[in-house]
Amino acid sequence: MPFFAIQQDITTMQVDAIVNAANASLLPGGGVCGAIFAKAGYKDLAAACKAIGGCAPGQAVITPGFALPAAYVIHTPGPCAGRRPRGSPDAGQLLCKQLGPRPKVWLPLHRFPLISAGIYGYPIQSALEIAVDTIKAWLGTISGRIP
Repeated sequence: MPFFAIQQDITTMQVDAIVNAANASLLPGGGVCGAIFAKAGYKDLAAACKAIGGCAPGQAVITPGFALPAAYVIHTPGPCAGRRPRGSPDAGQLLCKQLGPRPKVWLPLHRFPLISAGIYGYPIQSALEIAVDTIKAWLGTISGRIP
């Protein structure tokens, strides 16, 4: 199954879920994270994240999208420059699978930023390679279930 990369404002996309390059405390940040909180509604998203309490790098949690066009926000903290996450690098992908038995719908309707490639300084090329490898591996695990 093919996939492609696009460059677009993640907060304006009408999709089932977007992925937030979060910090471990799930507090609102700058960059993509700050834009997601602003568009979702700072108060609502901050309260949902506070109720979760935090998330370790390499793990993922989910909240409603609130005022976003996306139904859900998957929050996953990435590593700082030079460090790979201790948890699963595909935590956001695994969480998508848990949302429902709709892989043929979920796949084209998720949008993922390059986790940690912004404010955390993770090298863009390395982040892109991890993202592509993870998506290809995940596509391979579900390809037999897609008509």
